[in-house]
Amino acid sequence: MSAESSPETTPDDEANVPVAVPLLAPADGVPDVVDTPDAVRAAAALLAAGHGPLAVDAERASGFRYSQRAYLLQFRRRGAGTVLLDPIPVSGDLAPLAEVINPLEWVLHSADQDLPGLAELGLVPATLYDTELAGRLAGFDRVGLGAIVERTLGLALQKGHGAADWSTRPLPDTWLNYAALDVEVLLELRDAMAEELDRQDKTDWAAQEFAHILTLGPPKPKTDRWRRTSGIHAIKSPRTLAAVRELWTTRDELAAKRDVAPSRVLPDSAIVAAATADPKTSRELEQLPVFGGPRQRRSSRLWATALTRARALPTSELPSMAASFDGPPPVNRWARRDPDAAARLADVRAAMTELSESVSVPVENLLMPDLLRRLVWDWRTPADPAVDPAELIDARLVEGGARPWQRTVVVPVLTEALHPSQVTDG
Repeated sequence: MSAESSPETTPDDEANVPVAVPLLAPADGVPDVVDTPDAVRAAAALLAAGHGPLAVDAERASGFRYSQRAYLLQFRRRGAGTVLLDPIPVSGDLAPLAEVINPLEWVLHSADQDLPGLAELGLVPATLYDTELAGRLAGFDRVGLGAIVERTLGLALQKGHGAADWSTRPLPDTWLNYAALDVEVLLELRDAMAEELDRQDKTDWAAQEFAHILTLGPPKPKTDRWRRTSGIHAIKSPRTLAAVRELWTTRDELAAKRDVAPSRVLPDSAIVAAATADPKTSRELEQLPVFGGPRQRRSSRLWATALTRARALPTSELPSMAASFDGPPPVNRWARRDPDAAARLADVRAAMTELSESVSVPVENLLMPDLLRRLVWDWRTPADPAVDPAELIDARLVEGGARPWQRTVVVPVLTEALHPSQVTDG
């Protein structure tokens, strides 16, 4: 079924309700996978002969592998068709491709998910169009690729392989068909979203957001990642918390070495159970759920050693029961720590919700939630009546990386919510 097909209708309660047309196979078929240097050069020449933006997608093996590397790349350009590329055997031979595609506008859905892995391969776009972010700015309630394609193009994309282990080789034909379909209509979707945003006078908003994505670079490593262990809230002592940290760190190092997702090395529930029980020997450890299995018994000495390290730590080196925060405390503690800040936050949240509804943009896209919380927590009414609170708020947003369109929209609302006494009509 081609992307140009029109949605059919069928009677439903005496009304004609549009029915999405299933998109089951690429119009031009599934191309052979590019996996040799010669094939990379041929693919680059093919895409160079096309015209307009380039649809891009990447498949990873999240949940299966430790790394976030891309295991399949998909490209499509008008006049050139679709290219499927296996980057694993040709990761050092992509310069001809990069020379052709890096100067182009790329069209991706949820670009921040794929750009880091593509950048590792030397593939970085000159400009960007993110159809998922465009859907958010347009006020769509569902912004997954399938939902947006169905809403704007009347087509139903195939489902079922997005969370697959794309490190599998050879890749099954059904997976390759799915991968090709992910870029089959991305260019048409870009045009439809551009038209929708233009109708809502949000074209410039989108352009600023897309440009901002390209400035972000790779995600910054999170501190104390071990504190995200599921079930850690049940831990009641620093010593037990240290055991969680040692087990988590050991698991992370082992997962990285094997390039296996940490949860497949040892589930979080087993880490918390072992830290709580604190078995003193490998034999005692193997009596716990999970650790008695044949795979875990082979690593029992590693886990037992981690627990021994935790027991040997001096009290001064035990982790704090409270996670350290770079910024305001958790919102649920504001009322106790600073009632005035909690009251300000309630007013700001109400005002931002009203603004969100009026411009049909989610609150989190109007302003980064962390920046908003920091602004509200730190806010103090200017002592000098000559100081314009709007200028103070705007300066803080500039410092926090807010885009010009965001500041234009939210500064008046935040000024009224934080400092209503100085807001005047007109």
